Amino acid sequence: MAEITKLKPGRKGRLCPICGRAADQCYRPFCSKRCADIDLARWLGGDYRIPTEEKPEEVVPSEQAPEEK
Repeated sequence: MAEITKLKPGRKGRLCPICGRAADQCYRPFCSKRCADIDLARWLGGDYRIPTEEKPEEVVPSEQAPEEK
């Protein structure tokens, strides 16, 4: 991950959580569409999941579904 830089005193705003640049109002809290897409890909890929020791529930096959004609 990129090194996070601090904003200069008197400058308002937050930093992009992906690259550390100043956030753009259009893509808030990110600085660009690229960083927003990177974050979305991380969410979809499960990078932000919280690890747990619980085992997934077993799926029990239900009764046979009615056949379509």
